Amino acid sequence: MTTAPGHEPRVRVAVLGSTGSIGRQTLDVLARNPRFEVVGLAAGRNVERFGDQIRAVGPAVAIVAEDARRDGLGTIPDGTRVQVGDEALDELAARTDLDLLIVGTGGMVSLRPVIAALRAGTPVATANKETLVAGGHLVMPIARAQAAARSAADPADPLGSPLAWIRPIDSEHSAIWQCLAGERAGSIARLILTASGGPFLDLPAEELANVTIAQALRHPTWAMGDKITIDSATLANKGLEVIEAHWLYDVGYDMIDVVIHPQSVVHSAVRFVDGSVKAQLGTPDMRLPIQYAITYPDRQASPAAAPDLAAIGRLDFLPPDEGRFPALRIARSAGRSGPWASAALIAADDVAVSRFLAGDITFADIPRLLESAIGRFGSRSGPPPGLDDLVAVDADIRAAYARGAIA
Repeated sequence: MTTAPGHEPRVRVAVLGSTGSIGRQTLDVLARNPRFEVVGLAAGRNVERFGDQIRAVGPAVAIVAEDARRDGLGTIPDGTRVQVGDEALDELAARTDLDLLIVGTGGMVSLRPVIAALRAGTPVATANKETLVAGGHLVMPIARAQAAARSAADPADPLGSPLAWIRPIDSEHSAIWQCLAGERAGSIARLILTASGGPFLDLPAEELANVTIAQALRHPTWAMGDKITIDSATLANKGLEVIEAHWLYDVGYDMIDVVIHPQSVVHSAVRFVDGSVKAQLGTPDMRLPIQYAITYPDRQASPAAAPDLAAIGRLDFLPPDEGRFPALRIARSAGRSGPWASAALIAADDVAVSRFLAGDITFADIPRLLESAIGRFGSRSGPPPGLDDLVAVDADIRAAYARGAIA
């Protein structure tokens, strides 16, 4: 963190996955706050948009996934160094002059950078599911150790909490994080994750096999990337969030509930041992949880409007139908089975959604493929997977799908 004379400290950040939905909204939030200095950007396929971002932001480092895509960036500012590949991501994350790493990517590619940043003493704000679903057993011990060291040195240090080191960006976990502020761990009775129910909440179960790609991408309340939108339609995303909650808040699976809330105003809630429930409400705008993770422990003015409760009029809640949406049940079971099963789950889900979006399988095939992959790759015994094991499981499942061994 650097400070100019007479000014607030500058917060130096890097953004992985800057061209995706989360990345673009993150840059919007950062652009509204002059305290933040973007020193690094990384992106994958959309090099034209990435080139525009580089010219707008002027980072010291810009990382593209493949060397062949470098030429598509266009003119690069003199002060920006373009790098290529996964090793460059690790180097950027491990920089000792970085104050915050923001992860908006999907896939296993971000797990190594997250671990590198935490080990280097840099907090991470992440929307990446793999970080915790597949690697929670690797990531959270580092976050807890960093928090313990800061708390021992200064009990009032805002970085004395593990959630200050691995900051959730998704709206549900941001909501729970905010509800837990100032509360003791022993006072938690249950975590309550809310789900919109997606576009097929009232669709007869027998019609799910005929769902089109366009219908599945038509989310009733949120504007998100294609992958998370499909996951919301199958309720797989809620199962992944259950596993994330287990790792983030160090609670058992029997303490984590899911309720359907179609209005998407209550982003999640916590029930305490005295019977009281604390909830976080907000408009369905991802810039809110992004900003909270970035500016923590401070709150600042936001571009998102506050919800008008009188205009909303009613808030509905109902239990999820795991018979109609089996992906939630499958994900819960994988989480209880342990890291091998949850690693298989998240790799299988990524491929299954890609195959649905490509028109290769039906919407109803997605949970069936998840269960098949978990059964084949997620039932290993022995010690939990290391980082290289997780990468290998991911590659094995993708290869099995490619050759038709999982169908």
